[in-house]
Amino acid sequence: MGELNIQDMPLPALFEQGRKIHALTSESSINKDSVRKGCEILSVCEEMIGKLGLFSLNETKEDISTTNLKHILVPYYLAELTEKIAEDDRIGVLKASQAKLKEFISFCETMELVPEDEIELSAQGGASSFVDQRAKKIARFKRQRAAESKLLELKERKERRGRSTKATALSSPVETREDDVSDDDGEEEREAWLTTISLALCKAFDLLEMLKKEKEMLSAVREKQLQDGEKEFSQLILGERTQKAESWHRDAAARARYTKPAAPITCATFAQDVIEGRAKVSQAHEHKHQPLLFGPASLVGQNPTTERERIAAQVFQPHYRLPTMSIEEAGLTEMNMMNKWQERNVKLMEEANSSWYKDGPKSRPGEDEEEDDDDAAQDKARAWDDWKDDNPRGAGNKKLTPCG
Repeated sequence: MGELNIQDMPLPALFEQGRKIHALTSESSINKDSVRKGCEILSVCEEMIGKLGLFSLNETKEDISTTNLKHILVPYYLAELTEKIAEDDRIGVLKASQAKLKEFISFCETMELVPEDEIELSAQGGASSFVDQRAKKIARFKRQRAAESKLLELKERKERRGRSTKATALSSPVETREDDVSDDDGEEEREAWLTTISLALCKAFDLLEMLKKEKEMLSAVREKQLQDGEKEFSQLILGERTQKAESWHRDAAARARYTKPAAPITCATFAQDVIEGRAKVSQAHEHKHQPLLFGPASLVGQNPTTERERIAAQVFQPHYRLPTMSIEEAGLTEMNMMNKWQERNVKLMEEANSSWYKDGPKSRPGEDEEEDDDDAAQDKARAWDDWKDDNPRGAGNKKLTPCG
């Protein structure tokens, strides 16, 4: 299958083909061309997922739909296929595979799919003892065996329900409710993909440790070769670097379109069409709202000239108000309003923190005299209160009282 056909394939077909190639490489050994083809398919699949914006860092596993849940496995499949590529520069292959595995584990951690003990052990780093590493491997092996058993159980349950549904349909004339069957299938499919991701995480942690050890061994061998025959080996490395630089410059034009960031798809309807294969990512699309038209077909799309045509065009109108814009246009309008509101708040905060606002208010010519009068009245009132404290009521009139 050529590159053009791969680019034109819908996302589910790309993922399914890449998953089949990954399964074949896991079960048996296949040739190098098939491995490279699988890497190419999964790379296109990963690029399409980024363009469609299927995942967000603000989401968790509960927010992701069952249809899109399986696409989390694309970096893991790509990492395992990349590790099986046979090249002279084995360290470069190991680095590329490690990068994809770390990307897969990091995204699963954001989606709250990584177990807590794995997060704690990864936070400790290389400071864990042999006892902790052994306990970690035992716990990971138990999770892997539990995930494999659960996948086998789900597969057997699905097969039993399929046989039971067929037998019921043949024996009973009453039709079974398709809603209940589809709900069960949807729940089991979601549970199966979550279990598959859990199993992939266990394998990804083990593979990451294995690749790290292999990289250390190859680096030690290369250092030893440098020490034994430094001059000869340096000439060999220089020749390899020269060849790589020449090939890089030669293929720069072909790689230019992959280095540019792809424009995101902002229309939800177009994104759904791309996922289901009704449209291509490379197609140009403008999300313009097409209003629903009612009335006789002869008058739809025409400007009525008479009162009779105007009334006839209003036949079979809906009982609700028709939308004037699409959901995407409304979202863009609200985003522009929010940007303007934020810009206005920034200006208000700058004015509030400016020097003229922090300075005290300038007093008017008559305000100083009013403040002086208020101070004099306040002093007089305080003096009168002090005199009343020193001279209580009735003091000095003892001679006027009968008992004085």
